[in-house]
Amino acid sequence: MTPTQILTTIFVVLFFGLMLGIGFYCRKHSTSVDSFVLGSRSVGPWLTAFAFGTSYFSAVIFVGYAGQFGYSFGIASTWIGLGNAFIGSLLAWNVLGRRTRVMTQHIDSKTMPDFFEKRYGSAALKIVASVIIFIFLIPYTASLYNGLSSLFGIAFEIPYWVCIVVMAVLTGVYVIFGGYMATAINDFVQGIIMLVGIVAVVAAVLDQNGGLMASIEALAKSENAGWEYTSFFGPDPIALITVVILTSLGTWGLPQMIGKFYAIKSESMIQKGTLISTVFAIIVAGGCYFLGGFGRLFITPDEMKGFDQIIPTMISGLAPVIVAVVIVLVLSASMSTLSSLVLTSASTMTLDIIVPVSKKKIDDKKQLLIMRLLIVFFIILSALIAILKDTVWSGVVFIAQMMGVSWGALAGAFLAPFLYGLYWKRTTRPAVWASFGFGVGIMTVQLLISMKVITLSGGVLGFIFTNSLYSGVFAMLGGLIIVPIVSLLTPKHKPENVDELFSCYDERVSVPVSVAITKDP
Repeated sequence: MTPTQILTTIFVVLFFGLMLGIGFYCRKHSTSVDSFVLGSRSVGPWLTAFAFGTSYFSAVIFVGYAGQFGYSFGIASTWIGLGNAFIGSLLAWNVLGRRTRVMTQHIDSKTMPDFFEKRYGSAALKIVASVIIFIFLIPYTASLYNGLSSLFGIAFEIPYWVCIVVMAVLTGVYVIFGGYMATAINDFVQGIIMLVGIVAVVAAVLDQNGGLMASIEALAKSENAGWEYTSFFGPDPIALITVVILTSLGTWGLPQMIGKFYAIKSESMIQKGTLISTVFAIIVAGGCYFLGGFGRLFITPDEMKGFDQIIPTMISGLAPVIVAVVIVLVLSASMSTLSSLVLTSASTMTLDIIVPVSKKKIDDKKQLLIMRLLIVFFIILSALIAILKDTVWSGVVFIAQMMGVSWGALAGAFLAPFLYGLYWKRTTRPAVWASFGFGVGIMTVQLLISMKVITLSGGVLGFIFTNSLYSGVFAMLGGLIIVPIVSLLTPKHKPENVDELFSCYDERVSVPVSVAITKDP
């Protein structure tokens, strides 16, 4: 075996052993539905912040987006990572964190569809939201396996399907046994690996070209790049801003991200979690996109067969220990997001569809069993789609494009009604339906265009549906406009108990003087 193979084998075995150990250890924290889904709402700031960050930044970002957008925008792609940190993390925690935690506990909501039902007084909203989550999280989940084969191919000649099966089985084991607590603790460990890994690989890649300034100079003088790829906003500022908005603001409407706020323990921990999550995002997301910005120094358009090839090519010539760390980094990023997505999907299907429609009462023990079975189902289904996409369906546009529209559809449908639902009493049920229809409808049209079922060219619509980035941003921003307009036009359709719902924000609590000064000077 080569040094790279030996080191990678050791790192991967230790990594998998630790993940499984944490899963078995957390069995005692998963004896009820509340503990399995939300960790009994007692998760501390470090675990919550890392769970938020690792669910946010998957292998899709490190291998796919960092390569694609780094190649497209050069060093300016770093703005995407900074946008993720300050809009997707810092602002999200400040705007959504506290109010989400307070209201969801007040109305006893465990999932986002459950929030829509209890906030707006409509069981139908919960069912439809659950169906949207089910449909659009599956391709999102399947995409997490992307990049594993190309990275493992650097060290081993392992078939792609073997990588998928091993990752799926091990993720399934620790989620099934330990639930949210095992996922949160493993996310913390995986987050540490991601922090160390991204710093190490950025330093190593820059060192190959003589350091930071020498790398920037080489990029500016390269025939494959040019000065515009080292400029402040890159060669295409409009497209760059669009990507920043989609990847940053989009997290505000993703159920697997919002769910992290349900579980945090206290006010002081929200403040700490905000800082930790933001710093984590600056290092991981900023580092990933900054690294991708130098992709044109390592591969030319003639050599490139796909954007997923860029990052593996960049690290293929690094020291064996760096390659081993990067492989574990990508495994960490993939497994952390995978565990969050399957737990979200299974809990939503169980609590928001199966339990409500059941004619018989389902106790906690049976609900836990159903959720665990659904976790197995979702992992098998996503793994099967990933394998078929790489083999039988490798030339089919549908599967590839579904990943591009899932983020936009989920955020476009849910962001506005969730945000306004936390802050504005006058938000109405028709406004929520309008947002659901608009977000899903826009991204469905985008999918049909990508599949060449329908054609649009020229004009405003042609620009919007150029790709899923533009249409995704349009779906999100459109929802933020549609919800207040429809709400003002349908004032009689707001919940009758809206004042009671918002009373949770008026409750008095006592805090130390270090938190709030009691008297004016």
